[in-house]
Amino acid sequence: MAQPLMPKATAVWLVENTALTFDQIADYCNLHILEVQAIADGEVAQGMQGLDPTANGQLNKDEITRCESNTKNRMEMAKPTIPLPKVRQKGARYTPISKRQDRPDAISWLLRSYPELSDAQIGRLVGTTKPTITAIRDKTHRNSATIKPQSPVYLGLCGAPELETMITIARSRAGSSRILTEPLPPISVPDQQEELIEEKRSRPEAVPTAEEVFGKSTKPTEKNEEPQLKTEDVFGPT
Repeated sequence: MAQPLMPKATAVWLVENTALTFDQIADYCNLHILEVQAIADGEVAQGMQGLDPTANGQLNKDEITRCESNTKNRMEMAKPTIPLPKVRQKGARYTPISKRQDRPDAISWLLRSYPELSDAQIGRLVGTTKPTITAIRDKTHRNSATIKPQSPVYLGLCGAPELETMITIARSRAGSSRILTEPLPPISVPDQQEELIEEKRSRPEAVPTAEEVFGKSTKPTEKNEEPQLKTEDVFGPT
Protein backbone atom coordinates (compact mmCIF):
# COMPACT_ATOMS: atom_id res chain seq x y z
CA MET A 1 0.00 0.00 0.00
CA ALA A 2 1.18 3.52 -0.73
CA GLN A 3 2.57 5.46 2.19
CA PRO A 4 0.76 8.71 3.14
CA LEU A 5 2.47 12.06 3.05
CA MET A 6 4.36 12.76 6.31
CA PRO A 7 3.41 9.48 8.05
CA LYS A 8 4.42 10.53 11.58
CA ALA A 9 2.45 13.77 11.43
CA THR A 10 -0.52 11.82 10.05
CA ALA A 11 -0.21 9.29 12.88
CA VAL A 12 -0.20 12.16 15.42
CA TRP A 13 -3.46 13.51 13.99
CA LEU A 14 -5.12 10.06 13.90
CA VAL A 15 -4.10 9.36 17.50
CA GLU A 16 -5.49 12.70 18.71
CA ASN A 17 -8.67 12.90 16.62
CA THR A 18 -9.92 9.34 16.05
CA ALA A 19 -10.73 6.18 18.00
CA LEU A 20 -8.64 3.96 15.75
CA THR A 21 -6.42 1.31 17.30
CA PHE A 22 -2.62 1.51 17.24
CA ASP A 23 -2.55 -1.46 14.90
CA GLN A 24 -4.84 0.27 12.38
CA ILE A 25 -2.87 3.53 12.48
CA ALA A 26 0.44 1.67 12.16
CA ASP A 27 -0.86 -0.26 9.14
CA TYR A 28 -2.11 2.88 7.40
CA CYS A 29 0.97 5.03 8.12
CA ASN A 30 3.42 2.17 7.49
CA LEU A 31 4.90 2.48 10.98
CA HIS A 32 5.62 -0.03 13.74
CA ILE A 33 2.89 -0.46 16.36
CA LEU A 34 5.37 0.37 19.14
CA GLU A 35 6.24 3.63 17.39
CA VAL A 36 2.55 4.59 17.26
CA GLN A 37 2.21 3.72 20.94
CA ALA A 38 5.25 5.91 21.73
CA ILE A 39 3.59 8.77 19.82
CA ALA A 40 0.45 8.33 21.91
CA ASP A 41 2.53 8.30 25.12
CA GLY A 42 4.36 11.47 24.08
CA GLU A 43 7.75 9.80 23.89
CA VAL A 44 8.11 10.32 20.12
CA ALA A 45 7.24 13.33 17.95
CA GLN A 46 6.84 15.69 20.86
CA GLY A 47 5.48 19.05 19.74
CA MET A 48 4.84 17.80 16.20
CA GLN A 49 1.71 19.27 14.61
CA GLY A 50 -0.64 16.65 13.25
CA LEU A 51 -1.48 16.48 9.55
CA ASP A 52 -5.11 15.88 8.63
CA PRO A 53 -5.17 13.22 5.86
CA THR A 54 -8.80 14.06 5.03
CA ALA A 55 -7.88 17.67 4.21
CA ASN A 56 -5.35 16.78 1.53
CA GLY A 57 -7.48 14.01 0.00
CA GLN A 58 -5.44 11.04 1.21
CA LEU A 59 -8.20 9.57 3.37
CA ASN A 60 -12.01 9.74 3.46
CA LYS A 61 -13.99 10.32 6.65
CA ASP A 62 -16.25 7.40 5.76
CA GLU A 63 -13.17 5.15 5.77
CA ILE A 64 -12.28 6.32 9.27
CA THR A 65 -15.84 5.64 10.49
CA ARG A 66 -15.84 2.18 8.91
CA CYS A 67 -12.61 1.18 10.63
CA GLU A 68 -13.66 2.66 13.98
CA SER A 69 -16.70 0.42 14.00
CA ASN A 70 -14.63 -2.73 13.44
CA THR A 71 -11.04 -3.05 14.67
CA LYS A 72 -10.30 -5.78 12.14
CA ASN A 73 -10.83 -3.44 9.20
CA ARG A 74 -7.89 -1.68 7.61
CA MET A 75 -7.96 1.79 6.08
CA GLU A 76 -7.17 2.29 2.40
CA MET A 77 -5.79 5.32 0.65
CA ALA A 78 -8.32 7.46 -1.19
CA LYS A 79 -8.11 7.63 -4.96
CA PRO A 80 -6.54 10.93 -6.03
CA THR A 81 -8.90 13.34 -7.79
CA ILE A 82 -6.03 15.34 -9.31
CA PRO A 83 -4.73 13.78 -12.54
CA LEU A 84 -1.23 12.41 -12.10
CA PRO A 85 1.50 13.34 -14.59
CA LYS A 86 2.12 10.78 -17.28
CA VAL A 87 5.32 8.81 -17.10
CA ARG A 88 7.67 9.83 -19.88
CA GLN A 89 8.24 6.95 -22.24
CA LYS A 90 11.74 5.90 -23.14
CA GLY A 91 12.95 7.40 -26.37
CA ALA A 92 15.77 9.39 -27.84
CA ARG A 93 17.85 11.40 -25.42
CA TYR A 94 16.93 15.06 -25.18
CA THR A 95 19.70 17.27 -26.52
CA PRO A 96 19.79 21.00 -25.71
CA ILE A 97 19.34 23.33 -28.66
CA SER A 98 22.81 24.80 -28.15
CA LYS A 99 24.43 21.36 -28.65
CA ARG A 100 22.32 19.97 -31.47
CA GLN A 101 24.68 21.36 -34.08
CA ASP A 102 27.47 19.20 -32.59
CA ARG A 103 25.64 15.92 -33.07
CA PRO A 104 26.91 15.26 -36.66
CA ASP A 105 30.50 15.62 -35.44
CA ALA A 106 29.87 13.15 -32.60
CA ILE A 107 28.11 10.66 -34.90
CA SER A 108 30.98 10.79 -37.39
CA TRP A 109 33.49 10.17 -34.59
CA LEU A 110 31.55 7.18 -33.27
CA LEU A 111 31.18 5.65 -36.74
CA ARG A 112 34.89 6.01 -37.37
CA SER A 113 36.21 5.01 -33.95
CA TYR A 114 33.74 2.28 -32.96
CA PRO A 115 32.15 0.69 -36.04
CA GLU A 116 30.80 -2.14 -33.87
CA LEU A 117 28.21 0.21 -32.32
CA SER A 118 24.73 -0.20 -33.76
CA ASP A 119 22.60 2.70 -34.99
CA ALA A 120 20.26 2.26 -32.02
CA GLN A 121 23.16 2.57 -29.57
CA ILE A 122 24.51 5.68 -31.27
CA GLY A 123 21.00 7.16 -31.24
CA ARG A 124 20.69 6.58 -27.49
CA LEU A 125 24.12 8.05 -26.79
CA VAL A 126 23.79 11.21 -28.87
CA GLY A 127 20.01 11.60 -29.07
CA THR A 128 19.53 11.31 -32.83
CA THR A 129 17.63 9.23 -35.38
CA LYS A 130 18.66 6.39 -37.67
CA PRO A 131 18.15 8.39 -40.92
CA THR A 132 20.62 11.00 -39.67
CA ILE A 133 23.19 8.31 -38.83
CA THR A 134 22.72 6.68 -42.26
CA ALA A 135 23.13 10.03 -44.02
CA ILE A 136 26.38 10.76 -42.20
CA ARG A 137 27.69 7.24 -42.89
CA ASP A 138 26.87 7.54 -46.61
CA LYS A 139 28.14 11.17 -46.69
CA THR A 140 24.80 12.42 -47.98
CA HIS A 141 24.18 14.68 -44.99
CA ARG A 142 23.67 18.34 -45.85
CA ASN A 143 26.65 19.30 -43.64
CA SER A 144 29.00 16.54 -44.80
CA ALA A 145 31.56 19.06 -46.06
CA THR A 146 31.88 20.77 -42.67
CA ILE A 147 31.71 17.73 -40.35
CA LYS A 148 34.72 17.38 -38.06
CA PRO A 149 34.70 14.13 -36.02
CA GLN A 150 34.85 14.86 -32.29
CA SER A 151 34.20 12.76 -29.20
CA PRO A 152 30.65 13.07 -27.81
CA VAL A 153 32.14 13.05 -24.31
CA TYR A 154 34.25 16.11 -25.17
CA LEU A 155 31.21 17.81 -26.70
CA GLY A 156 29.10 17.09 -23.61
CA LEU A 157 26.51 14.94 -25.41
CA CYS A 158 27.07 11.87 -23.22
CA GLY A 159 29.20 10.68 -20.34
CA ALA A 160 32.29 8.51 -20.45
CA PRO A 161 30.71 5.67 -18.38
CA GLU A 162 27.75 5.52 -20.80
CA LEU A 163 30.06 5.31 -23.80
CA GLU A 164 32.17 2.57 -22.20
CA THR A 165 29.04 0.57 -21.33
CA MET A 166 27.74 0.79 -24.92
CA ILE A 167 31.11 -0.25 -26.34
CA THR A 168 31.30 -3.24 -23.99
CA ILE A 169 27.80 -4.38 -24.95
CA ALA A 170 28.52 -3.97 -28.66
CA ARG A 171 31.75 -5.96 -28.48
CA SER A 172 30.15 -8.73 -26.45
CA ARG A 173 27.39 -9.05 -29.05
CA ALA A 174 29.80 -9.02 -31.98
CA GLY A 175 32.25 -11.44 -30.35
CA SER A 176 35.99 -11.30 -30.45
CA SER A 177 37.23 -11.60 -34.05
CA ARG A 178 40.91 -11.09 -33.26
CA ILE A 179 43.25 -14.06 -33.84
CA LEU A 180 45.76 -14.51 -31.06
CA THR A 181 49.25 -15.00 -32.51
CA GLU A 182 52.05 -16.84 -30.74
CA PRO A 183 55.26 -14.88 -30.06
CA LEU A 184 58.12 -15.41 -32.53
CA PRO A 185 60.90 -17.80 -31.41
CA PRO A 186 64.25 -16.21 -30.44
CA ILE A 187 66.84 -15.86 -33.20
CA SER A 188 69.43 -18.66 -32.95
CA VAL A 189 73.10 -17.59 -33.17
CA PRO A 190 75.50 -20.04 -34.92
CA ASP A 191 78.18 -21.67 -32.78
CA GLN A 192 81.09 -20.09 -34.71
CA GLN A 193 79.63 -16.65 -34.31
CA GLU A 194 79.22 -17.25 -30.55
CA GLU A 195 82.93 -18.29 -30.33
CA LEU A 196 84.04 -15.13 -32.14
CA ILE A 197 81.96 -12.98 -29.82
CA GLU A 198 83.41 -14.68 -26.72
CA GLU A 199 86.97 -14.40 -28.06
CA LYS A 200 86.50 -10.70 -28.78
CA ARG A 201 85.18 -10.15 -25.28
CA SER A 202 88.11 -12.03 -23.68
CA ARG A 203 90.82 -10.06 -25.56
CA PRO A 204 92.11 -6.96 -23.75
CA GLU A 205 91.63 -3.84 -25.72
CA ALA A 206 94.89 -2.36 -27.01
CA VAL A 207 95.67 1.19 -25.94
CA PRO A 208 96.14 3.41 -29.02
CA THR A 209 99.47 5.25 -29.34
CA ALA A 210 99.90 8.98 -29.86
CA GLU A 211 100.99 8.44 -33.45
CA GLU A 212 97.80 6.45 -34.18
CA VAL A 213 95.70 9.22 -32.75
CA PHE A 214 97.51 12.37 -33.95
CA GLY A 215 99.60 10.96 -36.80
CA LYS A 216 103.38 11.09 -37.38
CA SER A 217 105.15 14.37 -36.60
CA THR A 218 107.11 16.05 -39.41
CA LYS A 219 110.29 18.09 -38.66
CA PRO A 220 110.43 21.55 -40.23
CA THR A 221 112.86 21.73 -43.19
CA GLU A 222 116.03 23.75 -42.70
CA LYS A 223 116.12 26.92 -44.73
CA ASN A 224 119.23 27.72 -46.79
CA GLU A 225 121.13 30.54 -45.14
CA GLU A 226 121.65 33.50 -47.44
CA PRO A 227 125.16 35.03 -47.47
CA GLN A 228 125.45 38.27 -45.54
CA LEU A 229 126.56 41.41 -47.47
CA LYS A 230 129.52 43.53 -46.33
CA THR A 231 129.88 47.34 -46.55
CA GLU A 232 132.74 46.95 -48.95
CA ASP A 233 130.55 45.04 -51.35
CA VAL A 234 128.01 47.88 -51.34
CA PHE A 235 130.12 51.14 -51.11
CA GLY A 236 133.40 49.82 -52.40
CA PRO A 237 136.82 49.83 -50.73
CA THR A 238 137.77 52.90 -48.72
